[in-house]
Amino acid sequence: MGSEGYRSVLMICGDYMEDYEAMVPFQALQAYGIKVDAVCPGKQAGDKCATAVHDFLGHQTYSELRGHYFVLTASFDDIDTSMYDGLVVPGGRAPEYLALNESVLKLVKHFSDSNKPIASICHGQLILAGAGILKEKTCTAYPAVKPVIVAAGGVWKDPEPISTCFVDGNLITGAAWPGHPEFIRLFVKALGAKVTGSGKHILFLCGDFMEDYEVMVPFQTLQALGCSVDAVCPDKNIGDKCPTAIHDFEGDQTYSEKMGHNFILNANFEDVTVENYDALVIPGGRAPEYLALNEKVLSIVKQFEEKKKLIASICHGQQILAAADVLKGKRCTAYPSVKLNVLLSGADWLEPEPITTCFRDGNLVTAAAWPAHPQFISQIMGSLGIKVSF
Repeated sequence: MGSEGYRSVLMICGDYMEDYEAMVPFQALQAYGIKVDAVCPGKQAGDKCATAVHDFLGHQTYSELRGHYFVLTASFDDIDTSMYDGLVVPGGRAPEYLALNESVLKLVKHFSDSNKPIASICHGQLILAGAGILKEKTCTAYPAVKPVIVAAGGVWKDPEPISTCFVDGNLITGAAWPGHPEFIRLFVKALGAKVTGSGKHILFLCGDFMEDYEVMVPFQTLQALGCSVDAVCPDKNIGDKCPTAIHDFEGDQTYSEKMGHNFILNANFEDVTVENYDALVIPGGRAPEYLALNEKVLSIVKQFEEKKKLIASICHGQQILAAADVLKGKRCTAYPSVKLNVLLSGADWLEPEPITTCFRDGNLVTAAAWPAHPQFISQIMGSLGIKVSF
């Protein structure tokens, strides 16, 4: 059990859990200073779970594509549930079979009987129903799960809009990954957290085929803290979408690329006024290759640098910083293949060893790839004076 200033939570994983619904809470909670153990029945620490990308592409139900591979951090058979302060249950297709696993159901019952916070999203509520803990509980889920929740004695609430979450005692439920900001905020509150220094205004420079995790994880993690986050893309407006790319290591000499989710922009690029923001975040992926050729993008970056406002850039995002000529004399890292851009721009290269390492030099925070998100987001928080305490 966590001490007064420390919390530890458990995440129940399985093959084809939803990509965002595993990684966003996993990395967000770590960025807030919470220890997260991710486990899967029949697997050990270091093993991987395949994930699924569920999105709406105009069909009657969601589509499914292959997602990232999620690396487990603990062994299912070794965990002691009494050592954790809360439980997270991602959705996707994994809950269909996890809800039939007696060891998983016993684990969930323990958290329920101990009145510890349980945060479950999307199809994760199938597991809660299987564990028999929904009787007379008010909850929501992905709409297709409604018949099971009603049959299990739960009090169904329609998720209108889909980002709506509900709390009933120790139970926090959400319907799908668009609800992550509220879902995570409510869970962290249930763990006893106090957030100070929130309310900051942050700009995200987005583009087609930016890396899937590198936009959504920091975007929703900062929103969950109460920050106002605007995501913009040149030649696009509020409500337009940017397709994302899933970059992962699957045994080849370099990363593979698969189609990711479609990211919905929430602000207009042409309306950006740098004075209105406290920080700039630049995701990686392939978008920076062409965004680095856009003069207005470079002008925005230069203005943030001139005003010494926080610039946080990850992976290939540093291609934009190099093109904007804001790296001279700076110490920074990036995805290793971007090293040439960094060196030619007059910066001092910092090797990202391990790949989870981040660096800060004045108003600049840099990281090499999405495994570094917990440190990357934590440094953004520290630079902006945002703190999560227990």
